Amino acid sequence: MRRSCCQFTGGDGPLVAAAIHNGHAIRREMAVLLAIDEKDRLREEDPWTGELADVAPTRIVCNVSRFEFDLNRPRDKAVYLGPQDAWGLDIWVRTPSPAMFRRSLIRHDAFYRETKRLLSSVEGRYGKFVVFDLHSYNYRRGGPSASADDPLLNPDINIGTGTMDRKRWASVVERLMHELASARVAGRTLDVRENVKFRGGYFPAWIHGNFPASGCAIAIECKKIFMDEWTGAIFRDRFEGLKAALGKAAQGVLDELGGTF
Repeated sequence: MRRSCCQFTGGDGPLVAAAIHNGHAIRREMAVLLAIDEKDRLREEDPWTGELADVAPTRIVCNVSRFEFDLNRPRDKAVYLGPQDAWGLDIWVRTPSPAMFRRSLIRHDAFYRETKRLLSSVEGRYGKFVVFDLHSYNYRRGGPSASADDPLLNPDINIGTGTMDRKRWASVVERLMHELASARVAGRTLDVRENVKFRGGYFPAWIHGNFPASGCAIAIECKKIFMDEWTGAIFRDRFEGLKAALGKAAQGVLDELGGTF
């Protein structure tokens, strides 16, 4: 696939990290039709998750905004048509033409073809694999000066397992959660819980549907405690702590799969 859309990096071992909402770029023909401004668009994207993906040698990092096409939604819902598709936000000054939508869906199709090729290669080499499906989410939706959303409903890291055979992959999921919950970031342990805020979207469901016996895709949603969600500015010390925690969890998952590779 063209570099401007996604980068696929092959490496050793059965662990793959994907940051499919990392991107901010959008085709000019669609960008000029946007009603949503750049800051609002950035706030709904997952900046810095591409850097978190460095915890695995095999990586999928997308550079295109979810506002051009959303890789975590099925093909027929991948392009947002209006507020009902995008958290109540007005997306378009003028709706893109059917031809523009088709060009976006061509890229959505190409992503899934290339992902299947990559994961089939990993499966062929190792027999099974785990995908860290990396995301981030907002928790100050009331505004930059508003109180944080209820922490009981917004863990530091939400582990989404709603699309998998949970029993088959129990040891992997539990090792991941144990390692993350043992980590300290900004002087405290991380609050790590399962299926509280998110259960996983189309991307992990697609992996489980195409690799039912060999593929385990875990949606890892990180609360944006490592950045200012309203400006996009990163808190580098917290970010590095989170990345180190994910790196330790990655090694734990590899141990569960049978080796460090």
